Amino acid sequence: MTATEVGHGGRGATGGRRAVAGTTWPRLALFIGLAAAVVIADQVSKAWVDRSFALSRASDVVAAPLAPPTPVIGDFVRIAKGYNNGAIFSLFGSSASFFAIASLVAIAVILWYEITRGGRASILLTLTLGLLMGGAIGNEIDRLRLGYVIDFVDMGIGTWRWYTFNVADASISVSIVLLLVIGIVGDVGRPQEGSGAVGAGAPGGGTASVPGDRNVPGDRNVPGAGDPSAGGPSAGEPADTAGPGDSGAAAGTAAPTGAGGGGRPG
Repeated sequence: MTATEVGHGGRGATGGRRAVAGTTWPRLALFIGLAAAVVIADQVSKAWVDRSFALSRASDVVAAPLAPPTPVIGDFVRIAKGYNNGAIFSLFGSSASFFAIASLVAIAVILWYEITRGGRASILLTLTLGLLMGGAIGNEIDRLRLGYVIDFVDMGIGTWRWYTFNVADASISVSIVLLLVIGIVGDVGRPQEGSGAVGAGAPGGGTASVPGDRNVPGDRNVPGAGDPSAGGPSAGEPADTAGPGDSGAAAGTAAPTGAGGGGRPG
C-alpha cells in the first residue's frame, strides 16, 4: 500500500459527516429546519387569524354568531375562520382525541424513518417528510392545546368551495402529492449503493487509490529495481549506464590480450 492509499483510505465508512446510523447532520438539519418552519408559519398564522377575525364557519365547539368571510383575492381566496375538531379539511368531525393519538404515532414513525433511513433516501424524500412532519406537529399542537384545530383559508369559485384549511393542512397535502409522485416515478436522486459519507473509502470497505500514484514515467520504483533475483542492481549499487555504442569497448576490456601485448587476438 502506498502513502497515497493510506492518506485516502484512512477515513472509514463511519467517518466524514456521518452522525447517526442512516443519516447525516446536514440532512437531519434540513429535515428538522423545514418541519420547524412549517410549524412556526402555521402557529403564527392561526394566532393572528384567531385574534383578528370573527368565526365564519359553524362549529359544535363554540356557539357564536357567524360573520361573513373576509375577501383576500376577490371571492377566490377568503379568510373564513372555523374550529375543526376532526381531521384534515374538517373531515371526520368530533374525533380530536383519536386524531391526536394517531398524529403522535405518525410523528414518531416519520422521525424514526428520517433518523435511521434518511441517508439512503433522496433530498426530495427528505423535504417531503419534513413538510409532512411540520404539518402533523402544527395541527397536533392545536389539538393538545385547544381540543380543536383552527382553519381559515377558504378557496373556490362562487358556490363551489374547497374545504377550509390552514398552513399545516396545505403542508400535509403537498407532502402527500409528492409521496404519490415518488411512488410512481421512484425516489429520483437516491444515493447509489456503496456511496458513503465524505472521506469514506472505496465501495466494499476497500481503500481508494489515486490513478498515477505508482509506475509513472521517471519513477524509480520500477519492476526489478533493487531486486537481485530479478537481475537488477541491489540496493546501493549503481545501475549499469552503458550506452549502445559501449558494448564493444566493454567486451574488449574483458577479453584476454595476446602474449605480445599487441592487443591482437592470438
